[in-house]
Amino acid sequence: MTLLSRKADYALLILQYLHVHGSGNAREIHEKFNLSKAFVANILKELGTKGFVISTRGVKGGYVLARASTTITLAELIEKLEDGFKLTVCNEHGESGNCEVAHVCPVKTSMTEIHRRIMDMLRGVTLADVFAPQPASPPVPVLATLGIRMPTEPTNHPNA
Repeated sequence: MTLLSRKADYALLILQYLHVHGSGNAREIHEKFNLSKAFVANILKELGTKGFVISTRGVKGGYVLARASTTITLAELIEKLEDGFKLTVCNEHGESGNCEVAHVCPVKTSMTEIHRRIMDMLRGVTLADVFAPQPASPPVPVLATLGIRMPTEPTNHPNA
């Protein structure tokens, strides 16, 4: 199970392409990521109807971001493309959904709180955050992950 559907995952790729290039069309994006051209076109159309991109017709037509990537959050993208994110059935719009044991469920309250925290975190992440180049992190020595510190300089320990 993944949090993002293939559609939302590809929508992120498409939006990142438009963010970097300023504009684009289904053919360019299809060629860049080797995705189905029809699927890219459908996602672009839906991104347009949901207010994420603006389309221009014609020979030089294509798509551009409708808003700055700093103003679009992951939560907004997921909520609009996926008809909302639901951690569990009982998190669907605060109701019990199709859950037959919601009235006696011992974890419903905890799962509701976890769902709220995830959505709060996603509301704090913009597309600009996702699209920002990530610095390469230095490799972590295996022993350090186990809590074992290695000396950085040779020691004059008598048992060394």
